[in-house]
Amino acid sequence: MSDVIASPSVRKRAQEMGVDLEARAKSLGRRTLAAEDLDGGPAPAQASGGAAYWDVDHGQYGPVAEEPLSRFAQVTARNLAAAQSLIPAVTHHERADVSALEAFRQSLKPEAQSRGVKLTALAFHVAALARSLIAFPRFNASLSADGQTLVLKGYVHIGIAVDTPHGLMVPVIRDADTKGLWQIATEINDLAHRAQARKIGPDEMGGASMTITNLGGIGGTAFTPIVNPPEVAILGITRTETVTVWDGDTPRPVPMAPLDLSYDHRVINGADAARFMVHYRDLIADPRRMLI
Repeated sequence: MSDVIASPSVRKRAQEMGVDLEARAKSLGRRTLAAEDLDGGPAPAQASGGAAYWDVDHGQYGPVAEEPLSRFAQVTARNLAAAQSLIPAVTHHERADVSALEAFRQSLKPEAQSRGVKLTALAFHVAALARSLIAFPRFNASLSADGQTLVLKGYVHIGIAVDTPHGLMVPVIRDADTKGLWQIATEINDLAHRAQARKIGPDEMGGASMTITNLGGIGGTAFTPIVNPPEVAILGITRTETVTVWDGDTPRPVPMAPLDLSYDHRVINGADAARFMVHYRDLIADPRRMLI
């Protein structure tokens, strides 16, 4: 059975045109295909969901400038559009107390310096996600293209979304469940630097169990990340904020990391997502549990 991800209208058009979707996906180096991938040209308005609505001469309203999208950015845009149109996604929002995590991370600074490793909070999030995927195997899965079979994975690979000048890249930390914080931190730094320099190989991308997209260094309080197929969920992180927590009648300021889990509702229901995030939140709140 083909595992190419394409809408019914794209499959019908491919059949009419005599296009082999498997061969076309292989030639493009990805599994998600949109209408414009069938002939390399723009899709007709009917197949692309009404593209004519934004086929506008903007210059008639005032000065404009044009900036061609790179091939990489075009591929990313088509994949995101296909994912958004094909996946019934829901986003679950949660917050995690990071006071213990930050205290523990600060205590490791001398060792981090001696190792020459930048130990960021993201390393803890990767470790927590890896352990959560083991505890909730339905999240470490992919749905077949026909929607009839769930493929449960016997490995835990974590994708890290990296914002680069040439577009979004998602290198993967392989077998994250078998690695300690130092190794995870080292790999995060290495992959991020090489992604910025466009030195990530094809074998270092794809095959992730789940992806983390981290906006914590930029800002925001919440967002809705788009599920990256064939994964069934994606975890978003935004900037830590101080929240007032009440101990009886006593207010206490607590640093909280906002967490946003988008998931494919065909595979995961709301209760599953809530339990998954409670487990994840508790690991982040007590990071020493991840070292056992």
